[in-house]
Amino acid sequence: MNKQSTLAPHESMELHEALNFKTLCLAKSKLMQGLVFDQELKDLMQKDVVQSTQAIAEIQALYAKAPFQTQVPQNRPTPILN
Repeated sequence: MNKQSTLAPHESMELHEALNFKTLCLAKSKLMQGLVFDQELKDLMQKDVVQSTQAIAEIQALYAKAPFQTQVPQNRPTPILN
């Protein structure tokens, strides 16, 4: 079987979307732990944090095979205040 060393552009975009989603889930679980008083629910949320961190690491490893990369701009655009 022939292994590809890079991902197709659509696969890269799908991984990017999955990475964004898992990052958002991780942030939400971490933030909500401070608002929860039930220990069992806190434990479940902590388990979700650990699993999400592992999933993010796996997705990042796959995302490194993306055929394109972009430079992060040094300057941010000026906001329009009007």
